[in-house]
Amino acid sequence: MLPSAADLARHIDHTLLSPAATASEIERLCVEARAHGFHAVCVNGSRVLQASHLLADSPVKVAAVVGFPLGATDADAKRYEAEALIDLGAQELDVVLNIGRLKDGDDRYVFRELRDLVEAVDGAPLKVILECSLLTDDEKRRACSLAVESGAQFVKTSTGFGPGGATVADVVLLRSLVGAKVGVKASGGIRDARTAVAMLEAGATRLGTRSGVAIMDAWKARQHS
Repeated sequence: MLPSAADLARHIDHTLLSPAATASEIERLCVEARAHGFHAVCVNGSRVLQASHLLADSPVKVAAVVGFPLGATDADAKRYEAEALIDLGAQELDVVLNIGRLKDGDDRYVFRELRDLVEAVDGAPLKVILECSLLTDDEKRRACSLAVESGAQFVKTSTGFGPGGATVADVVLLRSLVGAKVGVKASGGIRDARTAVAMLEAGATRLGTRSGVAIMDAWKARQHS
C-alpha cells in the first residue's frame, strides 16, 4: 500500500550538510520542515543551536552528524562531539562508522566506539552511517552486527558525500541483517518521490534527503492526479 503524503513526510529527515550552508539556508530548511511535517532536520554541528531555536515549539526533531563525513576521527573526539551536540539541543545523532578500523578487522575498536556513543547520548536515537559503497557485503554484515550489539537504534546507508548513495539492494540487505526492531535510514541520492517510496518498500524506516520539498510536491501531485 502506497503511503499518504503525511506518512511519507514523517519518514523524512530534511537534510542540509553542505559546508557552505548559510544561516538563511538553515532557516529555510526549518521552515520547510515545519510546513511539510518532516520527522527531522539534519544539520552540521555548528547549526544545531540555530535549528533548535527555530524548531523549539515544533514536533520536528533536530538531528546532527558526528565524525562527519569520513568517520576517521578519534573515538574520544566523537564522544565529546556527541555530548556537546546533545547539550546544544540535538535530539538525534547520525555518526559515521570508522570504516578503516572495520576493514582492519578491528571489531573490538568499532564496537567500543559505538557503545561509548550510545552511552554518551543517553537514550537519544543514534544512527550509524556505514557508507555502504565502500564496504563489501561481509563488512556490511559485521557493521550491522556491531551496531545492533552496541545498542544503536539505526543503521544508515551513506553520508551522501561518498562514492555512492542509497540503493534498494543495500536497504534490503541492511533490513535483513538488523531485524525488525532496528531502523534503517536510506540516505544519498534520494531526489524524487519514486525513489523515496522504493526505499520505504525495501525496508527503510527513515529517508535522508535534501530534496524533501520536491519529493512531497511530486507525491501530492500524483495523489491528486
